[in-house]
Amino acid sequence: MVQIMDGAAFQRMVIHAHASLNAQKQTINDLNVFPVPDGDTGTNMTLTIGAAAAEMKKNRYATVGQAAQGAASALLRGARGNSGVILSLLFRGFSKAIKEKETIDGRDFAIALDFGVAAAYKAVMKPTEGTILTVSRLAAARAAGYAREDNCIEAVLEAAIQEGTAALADTVNQNPVLKKAGVVDAGGKGFLVILQGMLDELRGIAAPEIGEPAQEKADFQAASAEEITFAFDTVFIVRKAREDVDLEPFRAYLGSIGDSLVIGEDDAAFKVHVHTNTPGDALNEAQKYGTLELAKIENMRTQAEDLAAGRHVPSTDDLEAVEAELEKAPAAPAKAAPEKKFGYVAVCAGPGLEAVFQDLGVDGLVGGGQTMNPSTEDILREIDATPAEIVYVLPNNKNIIMAAQQCIPLCTDKRVVVLPTKTVPQGISAMLAVDPEAEEADNTQAMTEAFGRVRTCEVTYAARDSDFGGFAIRQGDYLALEEHQLFGTDPSLDDLLERLAQAQNQQGAEFISIFYGEDVTQEQAQRAEQIFAEACPGAEINLLSGGQPVYYYMISAE
Repeated sequence: MVQIMDGAAFQRMVIHAHASLNAQKQTINDLNVFPVPDGDTGTNMTLTIGAAAAEMKKNRYATVGQAAQGAASALLRGARGNSGVILSLLFRGFSKAIKEKETIDGRDFAIALDFGVAAAYKAVMKPTEGTILTVSRLAAARAAGYAREDNCIEAVLEAAIQEGTAALADTVNQNPVLKKAGVVDAGGKGFLVILQGMLDELRGIAAPEIGEPAQEKADFQAASAEEITFAFDTVFIVRKAREDVDLEPFRAYLGSIGDSLVIGEDDAAFKVHVHTNTPGDALNEAQKYGTLELAKIENMRTQAEDLAAGRHVPSTDDLEAVEAELEKAPAAPAKAAPEKKFGYVAVCAGPGLEAVFQDLGVDGLVGGGQTMNPSTEDILREIDATPAEIVYVLPNNKNIIMAAQQCIPLCTDKRVVVLPTKTVPQGISAMLAVDPEAEEADNTQAMTEAFGRVRTCEVTYAARDSDFGGFAIRQGDYLALEEHQLFGTDPSLDDLLERLAQAQNQQGAEFISIFYGEDVTQEQAQRAEQIFAEACPGAEINLLSGGQPVYYYMISAE
């Protein structure tokens, strides 16, 4: 059995763990019992540890302590959703325990696991049993006990997994919601998959393959210019408009205008490789399915001719050097110097909501929300670009608050204040209360009191069949949440809106704002406005196009 771990072994273990988690990502997502469409635990944990795996592939570390610190730093910046943040905290504590170690044995590994658990528990304000915290704590405790009997790192890790597996099975009994659904905790499951992947690497078991587009760069030597039917080697990445977007029509379209087609995807984005004579058409069509993030187009005919003639083959890789020659002005600094006292960064999705925040004075916008949890690094980038001494961050989603809070220690040249807004309407109310001339404490208090007065309803769809909170829910039904609690479901959207309008929060409101989403027509939105106007005659009703995905309506009452 393997007795100790060095830095190179740790790097391989992290990479293997990412591959293992990626292979079981959807299985973990399916453990989510709440029926709303969301970012999903499996997806968030996979993206989070994927940041560490990328770091491990990129660098070589002399010691296990340095490798662990590199992984922890990448995890912190790549953390998405609460599950991703907790995972990053587990690795952060782990790395602190072994930062001076060249190699570690079983006892060191057990101590590091315990440090990780302590860091995670310390960061969670109200730890809940029957979660990843429970599974990691019991696994670490067993590792510590076993290390006193056998100091072999492979044996200690195996003992931790065995105890964690038993703890995971018991989560169904610790959480009433899990018990009713008959499933175990998704975060705990993801944590054990990571540990198992690390153990498999120690034992020489091959990691699952992670699918990649097969051919990103044309093989110009394989064919002459005359043999190339479709001239342009085209590769691009698109962030999905919504997680469940159906790419089959797009696949069929690309097949009609090119060949060598490969589409790889995850829940957040898809990547396309295609040979075509009309790359512009491919890119235009792609934007029906999301937002274009990156594109690379190369002419294979001219490159084949250059290669045959012995000339340098130009490619998009040359663009950086060309731009460096042409661009005389210095590059914009990554961090904006303070030009004012207060700045603001908000998380939201949808052009209408973005416009509202911009009109209210928000400096930086981070795309994201339900199903699209941004990473800590995504948020930090906007904080750095905000030219202010004090930067307020409005996460506007309860699953993004922890990722935003991780920015506080990372930003050393500005003060970061994270207001725990859980919905977009709360963030809007907070911005309406801003006083740029006030002291920080007064401004924070005013914004906090303002978003605290907002009651939010959200209307989406049931992502899965479920028996939840006394509701028998069918996939595809309209589903309403009131303050994040399940309000009800209905196959009729109008009937559900009428019930919402009659609810206590709306009946007692002076102001009601209705933000309608990208899948709602103007006629449907006006019908919703009419329903609330008739049911709430004492309230001022405002109808605005939010353009948000996932939610048909976001409704705020004050």
